[in-house]
Amino acid sequence: MSRFWSDLVRELEPYVPGEQPRVADLVKLNTNESPFGPSPAVTAAITAEAAETLRLYPDPQSSALREALATYHGVKPDQVFVGNGSDEVLAHAFVALLKHDAPLLFPDVTYSFYPVYCALFGIDYDTVPLDEAMNVRVADYRRPAGAIILANPNAPTGVALPRDEIRRLLADHPDQPVVVDEAYVDFGGETAIPLIAEHPNLLVVHTMSKSRGLAGLRVGYAIGDAGLIEALVRVKDSFNSYPLGRPVQAGAIASIEDEAYFQDRRAAVIAGRERMTRGLRALGFEVLPSSANFVFARHPDRGGRELAQALRERGVLVRHFSAPRTADFLRITVGTDSQIERLLTALTEILKG
Repeated sequence: MSRFWSDLVRELEPYVPGEQPRVADLVKLNTNESPFGPSPAVTAAITAEAAETLRLYPDPQSSALREALATYHGVKPDQVFVGNGSDEVLAHAFVALLKHDAPLLFPDVTYSFYPVYCALFGIDYDTVPLDEAMNVRVADYRRPAGAIILANPNAPTGVALPRDEIRRLLADHPDQPVVVDEAYVDFGGETAIPLIAEHPNLLVVHTMSKSRGLAGLRVGYAIGDAGLIEALVRVKDSFNSYPLGRPVQAGAIASIEDEAYFQDRRAAVIAGRERMTRGLRALGFEVLPSSANFVFARHPDRGGRELAQALRERGVLVRHFSAPRTADFLRITVGTDSQIERLLTALTEILKG
């Protein structure tokens, strides 16, 4: 059937999402999902919305959700855009803001969807190498660019840039769009949202999949100058005017309103990350300093692929990336205390073997 494909599709190398296996008693630490469920208020709101009104289209502007997000982040509703997961929001940003004559810049080790979007939308790009410690160096971006996108904290490394470094980047590029993808910022990073008031070229993208435990609901959003948001809306309304259903909007609003639950679960993940980091280092792993809900770790005596396979055989699933700079590393999602214990026990057995 591939004879019917367009040349574009034939040449695409699609993004490969983390495996979602259906295996009993599997410790699943490969896709950075929250180990905790969402706030009970979310379930209640979704259930209440699952009514006769489902026959009607949802609000295409998601006005109530945008107002809730604007209040939460201290901005105006016209500075907020929402979409079906942050991947969709990012896709709209690539089309609306990141396609220019000069190349788009992003790190050589980062979210692997970025080059896929560039191929899909015909965007010229250059990668900027991380330093030897896997850090972004803002000074390396002082070169001609049409736009810049950074994941902060970075993925898959988990390493975060301080807000002042983002401020420096914006000062260096006042005339280019800068997108900061903050999917993991709630776990220890500094959000760039306070910089938006002074920088009309800054767009900050968030997801409710990670820190709010709503990966199955698919809610992402962006905050920026109203002019940037209008560009995203123009793309959205040329693609899908109704990206978020009624139950989704209701559940997202309920999550935003339950701040106590959010802070409690966020703190639990951070504590789990520190416990897992200590355990891995005790086993001889090098663990990069993480501000995310995962760690990026390697062992001096065992390859990443070998360790990932040995863990899988023991019912523990982690993520391995085969690119040259990341081949020795494992990306391991923070799980519950019992899941972390199973991971460390399995690794102890493997290393002794």
